[in-house]
Amino acid sequence: QLQASGGGLVQAGGSLRLSCTASASGRAFSINNMGWFRQAPGKEREFVAHIRWSGGATDYADSVKGRFTISRDVPKNTMYLQMNFLKPEDTASYYCAARSGSVRIITSAVGRPDMYNVWGQGTLVTVSS
Repeated sequence: QLQASGGGLVQAGGSLRLSCTASASGRAFSINNMGWFRQAPGKEREFVAHIRWSGGATDYADSVKGRFTISRDVPKNTMYLQMNFLKPEDTASYYCAARSGSVRIITSAVGRPDMYNVWGQGTLVTVSS
């Protein structure tokens, strides 16, 4: 399972860091890919960022490039999303997701929610103008 945290209320131009920790309740939990998605009220869930667990290669949505940074701490099974220069349009519930098991997500598909088989609960980020 995935546990997300770090959301909150921040003024435009501010920063927040989200965390997502994977745990398997005593079972083996192999991670191939992890990602962040977000969903604003009345809108579809959209891709934010992806990180390949082995090697750390990253991908970003155009809307967050240069402002958000995804990273991971492999020994801690934790992924982070550092969000800087936040804008009101970044307001959404942020969800972390993982691809676990024997299948890895190819680069061209990292933005598809259906490629991920483990999801955390959302953490709300509100950016005031």
